[in-house]
Amino acid sequence: MTGLALVGVAFVWGVAFVVMKPALQQEPLWDFIATRFSVAVVVMLLFRPTIVRQISPKILTRGSVLGVILAVGFLTQSIGLTLNTAATTGFITGLYVVVVPLLSWILYRTPIAGRVWAGVALAFTGLALISINGFGFNVTQIWVLVGALLFALHYVVLARWSPGLSSYALTLVQLTVATAVAWIGALVDGYQPPPTLNIWLGVAFTGIFATAVAYFVQTWAESRMDASRVAVILTLEVVFAAIVAVAVGQEVLALKTIVGGVLIVLAMFVVEWPSRKLKVPTAI
Repeated sequence: MTGLALVGVAFVWGVAFVVMKPALQQEPLWDFIATRFSVAVVVMLLFRPTIVRQISPKILTRGSVLGVILAVGFLTQSIGLTLNTAATTGFITGLYVVVVPLLSWILYRTPIAGRVWAGVALAFTGLALISINGFGFNVTQIWVLVGALLFALHYVVLARWSPGLSSYALTLVQLTVATAVAWIGALVDGYQPPPTLNIWLGVAFTGIFATAVAYFVQTWAESRMDASRVAVILTLEVVFAAIVAVAVGQEVLALKTIVGGVLIVLAMFVVEWPSRKLKVPTAI
């Protein structure tokens, strides 16, 4: 059930990537992100207004740290995206699937099962096949690499801190802090709202489904399974993004994309097929 929920998150993020592509051509990046995250926070508060009573000092502290990590990850990734191609940015960002198990071991000495390493290797190979079309290193890619490291840190710390806490309250605090950081970036050169109805629809979709719902599910899932497995499953985002991009005519289907997608799906089955031990369930 947890794995299936994460597949749903990966699907939504894959669709969101395609939705955001034309939107970001018409609205500055940070303005779009600030609006998107604001929508997410407002929707979460409207859906469960009494959740603020469950925000304990521990949730506030941990959620604030996680929110800053998330926001700075978006910042560095976004800077890198403006300086590199989308394919290169996607590949380097996806390196979190390799970094997460290493970081889990370094920070918390979390043992990583052999099947998880096998899944990481398959997912990494699939990601490379889908994303790389000629690749060379330049210093501007360091921004994207820093973003990947921060996203990996977010996965690892969230998995450590979320068990036993209200997933909804922890998600709300994370997104509220990330929203505040995003607004700082948006207001530096003057905020520009979404210019058309289509962009507002994109904001609504990404804010409600790709932010509020998706990060809530991720927070809940990471209270029940280790970060490395979560990272492998969420690399399906790349597969779904490729499928949707081909369907709407943004990309052309290639054999290497099909092979890469098959490898990533196989990686998910490798890490999820054996019997699973759950962590201590979190409160919703």
